[in-house]
Amino acid sequence: MANITLQGNEIHTSGNLPELGTVAQDFTLVAEDLSEKTLSDFAGKKVVLNIFPSIDTGVCAASARKFNEEASALDNTVVVNVSKDLPFALGRFCASEGLQNVMNLSDYRGNFGENYGLTIADSPLKGLLSRAVVVLDENGTVKYTEQVPEIAQEPNYAAALEAVK
Repeated sequence: MANITLQGNEIHTSGNLPELGTVAQDFTLVAEDLSEKTLSDFAGKKVVLNIFPSIDTGVCAASARKFNEEASALDNTVVVNVSKDLPFALGRFCASEGLQNVMNLSDYRGNFGENYGLTIADSPLKGLLSRAVVVLDENGTVKYTEQVPEIAQEPNYAAALEAVK
C-alpha cells in the first residue's frame, strides 16, 4: 500500500506499483469506441502509462497535454492516458484540446487499478486511480515507475521520458 497525500492529507492506495525489471501484468481497458484493449495490443512498442484520477481536474489535464506534446518525438512508443473516467469524457477532452498523440483508455469496468496497486482506498477520491506513471519497454518489462506523492502534483515528465530512451 502506497502512502500518498491529497492536499497534504494522507491517503492510501490498494497496493504498490509493479517492481522495476518485472514483466507488467496484462490488463483490459476500454477505448473511446468501447472496444477493449489489452497490454498485448502494444506488443513490440514502448508504452508510457500516464495514470490519473480524472481528466476533469487541472493537474490531470496538464499531464495529458504535456505527454501529448512529447509523444510525437518518441520513437516506437505509445502514450496511454488511464483513468476511471468514462471513455466518452476522455475522448471529449482530447478532442476539445486537439490532443492526437495519446491514446485514452478507461478502467471504469476493469481491475487495472487493483492489479497495479493504484486504486485509492480511502479519502473523497476512494475508488479512483492515483496519479502515477509506468514506462514499459517493447517486451512489457517495467523500466520506470513513479507514484506521485501528492495527488495535486504533476509527475516527473523528464524522468519518465528519459526511461523511454
